[in-house]
Amino acid sequence: MAIRNTLAWVDSLRPQVPTLTAAELAQRLAAGEELTLIDIRELQERIDKGAIPGAHHVPRGMLEFWADPAMGYYRDYFVEDGRYVLYCAGGGRSVLAALALMEMGYKSVWHLDGGFGGWAAAGQPVEDVAATSRWQRKP
Repeated sequence: MAIRNTLAWVDSLRPQVPTLTAAELAQRLAAGEELTLIDIRELQERIDKGAIPGAHHVPRGMLEFWADPAMGYYRDYFVEDGRYVLYCAGGGRSVLAALALMEMGYKSVWHLDGGFGGWAAAGQPVEDVAATSRWQRKP
């Protein structure tokens, strides 16, 4: 059995996940729409590149555990009627993460097309995570 090509698999799943572009997300945020931003990248990615201001950091490996109210890891910003936009670096992991939340029963879930890279390339605001993090990359 051949190993499945991950990028092709993620691409085949994209039609199942509602998507926002950086411009659409920026417009919704500017209009005051209540959206919870979920950054599923690894901590070091946030420190090295920054984050979308106000985003909650939820490592991809912990998403389901933090989003399940029955788990000891649960985070209270996950609520059943919440509206969530998930992003990663380029928009692949966030497809998988958004599908996971949808399968858990969350109804208003999007992923950010192009991920954080697309957000930053579009000139949208970026929070300097390294400025406030106690975790730093060693020189």
